[in-house]
This record gives sequence, structure tokens and C-alpha cells, in this order.
Amino acid sequence: MSAPDIRSARRPDPDQPMVDIADYVVDYRIDSREAYDTARYMLLDSLGTAMLAMSFPECVKHLGPLVPGAELPGGARVPGTSHELDPAQAAFAMGTQIRWLDFNDTWLAAEWGHPSDNLGAILAVADYLSRKAAREGGAPLTVRDVLTWAIKAHEIQGCYALLNSFNRVGQDHVILVRLASAAVATAMLGGDKAQIITAISHSWIDNGSLRTYRHAPNTGPRKSWAAGDACRRAVLHAINAVYRGVVGYPSALTARTWGYYDVAFKGKPFEFERPFGSYVMENILFKISYPAEFHAQTAVECAMQLHPRVADRIDQIERVVIETQEAGVRIIDKTGPLANYADRDHCLQYMVAVPLIFGRLTAGDYNDDVAADPRIDPLREKMVVSENPQFTKDYFDPGKRYIGNAVQVFFRDGSSTERVAVDFPIGHRRRREEGIPVLMRKFEAALRGHLPAHQVTAILAATADPGGLDSMPVQEFLALFTL
Repeated sequence: MSAPDIRSARRPDPDQPMVDIADYVVDYRIDSREAYDTARYMLLDSLGTAMLAMSFPECVKHLGPLVPGAELPGGARVPGTSHELDPAQAAFAMGTQIRWLDFNDTWLAAEWGHPSDNLGAILAVADYLSRKAAREGGAPLTVRDVLTWAIKAHEIQGCYALLNSFNRVGQDHVILVRLASAAVATAMLGGDKAQIITAISHSWIDNGSLRTYRHAPNTGPRKSWAAGDACRRAVLHAINAVYRGVVGYPSALTARTWGYYDVAFKGKPFEFERPFGSYVMENILFKISYPAEFHAQTAVECAMQLHPRVADRIDQIERVVIETQEAGVRIIDKTGPLANYADRDHCLQYMVAVPLIFGRLTAGDYNDDVAADPRIDPLREKMVVSENPQFTKDYFDPGKRYIGNAVQVFFRDGSSTERVAVDFPIGHRRRREEGIPVLMRKFEAALRGHLPAHQVTAILAATADPGGLDSMPVQEFLALFTL
């Protein structure tokens, strides 16, 4: 799709995809109880994941001001710390906390991603605005407002991901975090439709970061702060659009030669499966049991089921056959030496080997001390990974959104285990009743691992009453997490 005449300097009307986002963010009313209930659990799960990340020094070092001493008293707080920052830097910090362990929610389609990454921007802007309102005698935002913005950010990121594959042109999925966060943060700051279009036009002109840091031989920890970086950039675009009146770029997508489509998307316009609503939040996938890249979640469940049958026969294994989806083959089928934590938590074979051997998979199992166990790498070398076409078909089916894997272990004496297959993990919409109690146990354990007991008690009391939680001012809610 291209503008009609590259020679004309006449400003065109804004590209329709940008208009559609602005219309949705401003006009659409969320009336789905399921979406709000799911969003509430998403918020708690994300904050719990952020608390878990506080045990990792490599994460904590990113959470303060950009330069020493650049705190902003009365600014946005960073949960689990005493930092008070400007909303852009706070967005980076919170986005980094939530994403660090690869343990927050997930969306899988033509593009994959983690829509709760947007909470970095949403919570930072909400806390900043609410604290300011409280000082000035205004009305603060409530947790219900945060849930509304989160549902809309999830929907924007997720609907773009359904049919548009950014990874196939080498770009990282956080481009959609920046897009969704820029749109909702602009509206939160009081921006109108024109200002939202301005902010997201700048987001598209930024282009996208490369996926280099997610793939061998360059896998590294930038993948854990990339979403935070996208949140920070989104808040900057929102501030520029609302407070500084910057100029927007109406054909940022469609401009011939210089627009996003021609520069980065092989000249193709975006495709959309459905209009914006609340579909994504209702169908979001929670990572509940295992901090594993989501294409491997069911493979880990399979390995956990097989652990009792193989734990005392690891040295007798001849091969391990793993069937997965096409996306799983493409992004986490990895052989050879694994250099670091980030390498391991994106290696399907590693994520199967650990539960087969130990009967567990925790965040600490990606650390160097566990990876040094002499049984892990030889077992990885015996694994054969292939695509199961039915798993791939079910992965893309909008009525299923499965993430199937199967694992079977064969021994040198000719015997084998049964083939264990799991179509969808405990975090899937179809397993909500089973999954939510586990999610809440994950949340409480994460809080107890970092916060003082009296704060944990206060948080659990506040979150036990959905109606009371929804009406709580944001600054009071986040104060419960502040040290």
C-alpha cells in the first residue's frame, strides 16, 4: 500500500490503522466481565512476577534512575523498591521487572509476545497522574481504570499479532508493546484522537529492534529489558504528543519508499482477523507453573509427567523425541553450548532436560550452577525435535489457540515410555478453573519472597475483594508494594 504520488507534499489523511486504534482507545466501552476478571488476575500475576525478579541482581541494577541521583520525589514508584522516578524511566523499570523472568502472560499467533509488558507504561503513568491528582485535590485513577487500559493495550498488541508476523522480517515483538503503550498512555495523559495518532505515528517511525538478542548465537539478557525499553519509548511519545504538541506523520505506514510498510514490511499492509474488542484479554495465556518460553510450556508438563519413569535411568536413555509446533522449532530448537541464563530459557531441549532429571523447572534452574550438572548437556544431545503439523494447525486455529507438545523417551535396551502429549497448558483459557488457584499461590509465594510480612498481609487482604480492589486509588494500591 503506497501514497498515490511521491512528488506531492500535500499532507494525506492519517493511515486507517492508526485511526482505528485512536477510535478504539477513546470510544470503545469494555463491557466484558470475563475480560475484567482476567485482567485483575493478570495484574496480580504481573506484580508477583516482578517481585520474583527482585532476587536477580542483573534485573535490579536496571531499576533505578537513568543516572545516579535523578530520582523524582512524588513521581512514579517502582514496586519492590524505594525508587520514585519520572514516568518514562519508571515505565522502563516496571516493564523490565515484569518481563525479566519470562514468567508473565503470553499471546501466540503469527506474532508472539507478552501483552502484560504494557503494564510498565500503564502503571507508571497511572501512579504519576494519581499522585499528582492527590496532591492537587483532584480525582486519582483507580485500579479499575488500570484494568480498562490494560484490556485495551492487550487488544491492540494481540490483534496486530494475529495475522502480522514481525519476527519473519527480523523484528522483535516489543514493537507492538511500544505501539499499544503509546496509544493508551497518550489517552491516559488526556490526549485526544489526533494526539493518539501523533504518538503512534512516531512509534511506527521508530521502526523495530532486531530479534538478534533472542536467537543463537547472540542470545542475551537484552531480551529481558527490551519490553521495558519499549514502554519507556511509548511514554516519551505520549508526553511529546500531549504536553509538547509535537507534529505527527499521517502516512507513517503507507508513505511510498519511506513509510513503515515499504521500509520494514516488504511493502505489505497489515491484515486483521477481527475488530478491536476484549478478545485478547479473555483468551490470554498465563504462565503459571513454569518460567519457560511459552512454546515449551506443554513440553515441560510432558517431561514432568515422565520424570518418575526416567529419573533413575537417565544414563540409559538412547533418545528423546519431542514434537512441537512450527514456531517452537523455529525459535527454541537449539543445540550446542548455551552461554547464559537467556540462552537456556529459550532452549526447548534444556527446558525438557531439567524436569526429566530433577522433576522441576524454576527460574533458578537456568543459572550457571544448575546448568553445570554433567547430565544436562549429554541428555540435550540425545533429543530429536520435529514439527507436528497438527500442533501447528491447532496453534493458529482461533477457536483453539493450542500450544501442543509431545515427549517420548527411548532407552538403549529397546524399551520406551509412553508418548505423553499435552495440547494446552494450565494457563490456557480452557483450564482457568484449574489454573487460577495455582496462579494465586504463585502470586503469594512471590510476595513472601521479597516483601515484609505485614505488607504481604495487606496486599492479600486488598486483593481478596475484587470490588474493593477495583475502586482503590492506584497510588494507594502501588504503595502496598513500595519499600
